[in-house]
Amino acid sequence: MTQEKESHIFSENISPGRDRTIAHLENLMVVVFDFNDGPMKYPDPFHSHPHEQITYVAEGELLFLKGTEEHHLSRGDLMIIPPGIPHAIQTLTSHVRLVDSFNPLRQDFL
Repeated sequence: MTQEKESHIFSENISPGRDRTIAHLENLMVVVFDFNDGPMKYPDPFHSHPHEQITYVAEGELLFLKGTEEHHLSRGDLMIIPPGIPHAIQTLTSHVRLVDSFNPLRQDFL
């Protein structure tokens, strides 16, 4: 199997000031989100999904809302989100870069 068939990497603009780069294999997905539209006045709407998620803050500061918890995160912090838990973010700086890992793959991102 060639490298091209084994993995896929692509970037896309998802909305003004927001980009994501996706890399995935058959069972693992990593998504780099760049938020360049902060700081946000209010959090994004809560959402949930059936995927396990681990988020690493590569740059910036944000509030991470998970269920009823609120976490102030900055560069180097990690957040674990179990499947089905409602969560949202509110960026506190002009630029935030998050590195998210998902299992299984987020087919809605492909």
